[in-house]
Amino acid sequence: MRLLHTSDWHLGRSFHRVNMLGAQSAFVDHLLAAVREHQADAVVVSGDVYDRAVPPLAAVELFDDALHRLADLGVPTVMISGNHDSARRLGVGAGLIDRAGIHLRTDAASAGIPVLLPDAFGEVAFYGLPYLEPALVKEEFGVDRAGHEAVLGAAMDRVRADLAGRPAGTRSVVLAHAFVTGGKGSDSERDITVGGVASVSASVFDGVDYVALGHLHGCQTLTERIRYSGSPLPYSFSEADHRKTMWLVDLDAHGGVSAERIDCPVPRALARIRGPLEQLLEDPGLTRHEDAWVEATLTDPVRPAEPMARLCERFPHALSLAFEPERAPEEAGVSYARRLAGRTDQQVAEDFVAHVRGAGPDDDERAVLRDAFDAVRADAAVKEVAR
Repeated sequence: MRLLHTSDWHLGRSFHRVNMLGAQSAFVDHLLAAVREHQADAVVVSGDVYDRAVPPLAAVELFDDALHRLADLGVPTVMISGNHDSARRLGVGAGLIDRAGIHLRTDAASAGIPVLLPDAFGEVAFYGLPYLEPALVKEEFGVDRAGHEAVLGAAMDRVRADLAGRPAGTRSVVLAHAFVTGGKGSDSERDITVGGVASVSASVFDGVDYVALGHLHGCQTLTERIRYSGSPLPYSFSEADHRKTMWLVDLDAHGGVSAERIDCPVPRALARIRGPLEQLLEDPGLTRHEDAWVEATLTDPVRPAEPMARLCERFPHALSLAFEPERAPEEAGVSYARRLAGRTDQQVAEDFVAHVRGAGPDDDERAVLRDAFDAVRADAAVKEVAR
């Protein structure tokens, strides 16, 4: 059986200020084309279909279009809800949609009930484990401690118990949305830490042939049988080095796994650049980034004037600007009280400007600060008299 494994669509999400709906629509087109081109027997989507519990209407319409097109292809699709999705909303109409070959698994109680899909060698059991929020599902699974390892372990016990009652040789695929130990995260995943622990051991998934993971946005192989597809599009600059793909997985007659990556269309490259502003504007080595979405970190000791406007003259798609000045370290061991001792409010404010910007205020700015302090003192005096 040939599977196309994807996850973390995050429909409705933007990239900084850029609306990504067009790129998400292009990904859906690509997904359908890949199903046809590679003759996939099934599609698995491992959670975070939407970016938030109540998605915008345009995102819902895109998802509806994707479901209709997948159903028209006649290729079964198994989906689970992720930590960004509302399981109840995503699961509305699941029983009816099931008849069209789109199998939505959003209910923790159904973890041990598989979708059975046949091929030339028998049946493959697909078990959908939606994102399991420990505090919400611990009673369902009868666990004492509300932790990810405990609830996922209990859900997998149900999977293994069901699988044990099926004919010998029944192959199995598990869809799960979790942070598995050994995976590498990025800045764009929502924290799922419970009790100081976010990850679960890969051994939780022992006993099945393939585990299609979602949650982490980088495509990665934890073992030959346990893989993250990653998100098809970038959602933070920490993903600048990611190659955005889906997994095309072949499951043989004995449950053996072979997999290859199918590249996804990315609307624009990402670049992270760093240095003094003038250097960034003049460095010929940065020419290749002029059409990219850019995150720039300026290291000038003094904050330059209008840095974003100047940066955009060369990098018109610059989206993020950070300032990390390279300065001599401040004197160590001097307390805050000692640094303020004997200094006026005006001097403290000027020191703050110098600390933030790298240079103190000019004469006009000093005058503004002086007028502000004078106004505050006058107001305080008026209020004191009025008491």
